Amino acid sequence: MPDKHSNAPEPGTKLGSHYSRCFGCGDDALGGLRVSSTVGEGLSVTTEFTVTDNHQGAPGLAHGGLLALAFDEALGAVNWLIGAIAVTGRLETDYLMPVPVGTTLHITAQCDGISGRKIYTSAVGRLGGPEGEAAVRATAIFIQVGVDHFLSNGRLEDVQEAMHDPEQLRAARAFEVNP
Repeated sequence: MPDKHSNAPEPGTKLGSHYSRCFGCGDDALGGLRVSSTVGEGLSVTTEFTVTDNHQGAPGLAHGGLLALAFDEALGAVNWLIGAIAVTGRLETDYLMPVPVGTTLHITAQCDGISGRKIYTSAVGRLGGPEGEAAVRATAIFIQVGVDHFLSNGRLEDVQEAMHDPEQLRAARAFEVNP
């Protein structure tokens, strides 16, 4: 297991968005989920996702793809605790029971280990509170990358805009990972 980064926030701290236009956590993403995570004990975070009418797949139920997105955000937030810039390499989601519109999914995500550039994470989403019945489980592998990954693969004007946004730079430099 990796150590928590020396600059990692304390338990109970709400994590901000890693990018303001991220569809999962960004405040500027039109129609986005706008989920946020809170630092837990050790290498864990908690995330809440409330299912609205706009999140339906089948009538009255959350769309599975949006649930996977909420889990991707929760699992990815764990990387902040170890100070890693990483992208999703694999995400497996197990749907144990339907998640109805109007309910809140309480997601707890944790780091399970690191091997080379791979970060292994897992999460469970519960209905009826943090101790409620498990509705969704997920595991993911994140791949650690450098800023050059985004410069080489992302839309350059968006990457440049993010790199010149003081709030985005503050977030990226919080763990001294962005030169």
